[in-house]
Amino acid sequence: MNTTINEIAVRIPTPLRGLTQNQEVVHVSATTIRELLSNLEAQFPGILNRICDEKGEIRRFVNIYLNGEDIRFLNGQDTLLHRSDEVSIVPAIAGG
Repeated sequence: MNTTINEIAVRIPTPLRGLTQNQEVVHVSATTIRELLSNLEAQFPGILNRICDEKGEIRRFVNIYLNGEDIRFLNGQDTLLHRSDEVSIVPAIAGG
């Protein structure tokens, strides 16, 4: 079993950058999306509440992409991460 921790680049949307000292990209060690979100919260307290609801589910209006693919079509929060991956957190934009 590979126990290597991966440093994952995470793209932060503008509305959440106040929680990441205005960084557009942060690096988080994780092997799954779930672990990435937990470690993101450890580095930037308060950010998880903006991404997940009280049950720990990703909010409806937040999309998370792994290398451009929506994790809802992969394995959700259990999606595995690899060293060269990039995760993007994208708030849904309402149109009209």
